[in-house]
Amino acid sequence: MKISYTIFDLLFYLLLYSFLAWCIQVGCGAIKNRHFVNQGFLNLPLNMPCGIASALLLPVLDTLTHRTVLQYLMTLIVYILVRSLTDQFVRGVSRKAVTPAPKGKQGFVTAMLVAAAILLTYLVVHPVVMGLVYLMPVWLERTLVIAIGVLVAADFVGVLRALRTNASTPMGEARKQTTQRLANRITGAIWRRLQKAYPGIEAAEVPGPERYVFAKGICFDKLVWVFLVSSFLGALIEMVFCRITAGRWMSRSSVLYGTFSFVWGFGAVVLTVTLQRLADKPDRRIFLAGFVIGGTYEYLCSVFTELVFGTVFWDYSKMPLNIGGRTNVLYCIFWGLLAVVWIKVLYPPMDKGIEKLPPLLGKVLTWVVVFFLVFDGVLTAAAMIRYTDRQENPAPKNVVDNFLDATYDDPWMENRWPNMVVTEENG
Repeated sequence: MKISYTIFDLLFYLLLYSFLAWCIQVGCGAIKNRHFVNQGFLNLPLNMPCGIASALLLPVLDTLTHRTVLQYLMTLIVYILVRSLTDQFVRGVSRKAVTPAPKGKQGFVTAMLVAAAILLTYLVVHPVVMGLVYLMPVWLERTLVIAIGVLVAADFVGVLRALRTNASTPMGEARKQTTQRLANRITGAIWRRLQKAYPGIEAAEVPGPERYVFAKGICFDKLVWVFLVSSFLGALIEMVFCRITAGRWMSRSSVLYGTFSFVWGFGAVVLTVTLQRLADKPDRRIFLAGFVIGGTYEYLCSVFTELVFGTVFWDYSKMPLNIGGRTNVLYCIFWGLLAVVWIKVLYPPMDKGIEKLPPLLGKVLTWVVVFFLVFDGVLTAAAMIRYTDRQENPAPKNVVDNFLDATYDDPWMENRWPNMVVTEENG
């Protein structure tokens, strides 16, 4: 099936299904506890994990039409991944003992039920919603996405301020400016709501003075360096593999400048966040988790490169036991083995090495890396989109197209990514 969602479509559905999931979550909570509690991280009526999972799944499930069992397994895996990543994000930004999701057997049963609800919504509700959205003017959809996105950003800043200040203390002391008093009242209200939604947050105490360790634990700074190192090493490994198997050196970078494979980088981040809790478990459990998570991640990457860029970077359709040509059992086994090696062998010394960086130098270098990769990625995305469009519309439409055509023409792009294939829908 042709993938036809635009980025604004996916953001619109993300917000819409976040709202619907929030309504169901709050309604079930009110029936169970006999009182209303906003259990979301934000003050807005949005259940972001469900919304994010739904938006990710829309183009993916379209590729698995009439394979309901496989669709459900994909939905369950993606929801668990998103839930794990968002939980880790909440713990990282809050710096407090937040436990927003049930764990163990109860957590898995909850995830199974949520996945079933998401899939049922996709099969029954989404076709109707998609028809209504199709009738909506494009300008209205984009205006709603931008406006609500601004509200979400402002809401997040407010929640972050409440979590990172001593908001549980009385707010009436030594506050002279009206704007400050208003901010404190808003912060206090947000804090009290968070205490109701996440009772464990009250147990978090502000630690005493101690030596600051750069990127301690699993945090944003740590994951940036994990991404950078893994992207670089992954690209080198693929280059050596191509040299051995194909007899020639081949660029395996994801970006225009530098030797960085974003697929490996994001894969390392996903494995780190989701499997770190299994570090002390038997290898077979880590292998099985890596097998499933890695295969799902590779499938998602294939779908979204086709969705965003209109290109396919790998095709396993000629290999046995493949799923839509996007992944296969052999590579899932490789992912399982990689997960064991990563969690048991590679990540621990990398973790200690990153934390040895001087704090100030580490912070500065982290943001230098972030800005470089962001700009490199944006420029790469623009060049790829123009390369795809150029196959049917060779004449440039504006100054940006002129620049991209002159700097990154077809021979340059094809030399940089020799395995890239434009899909029929975009060719």
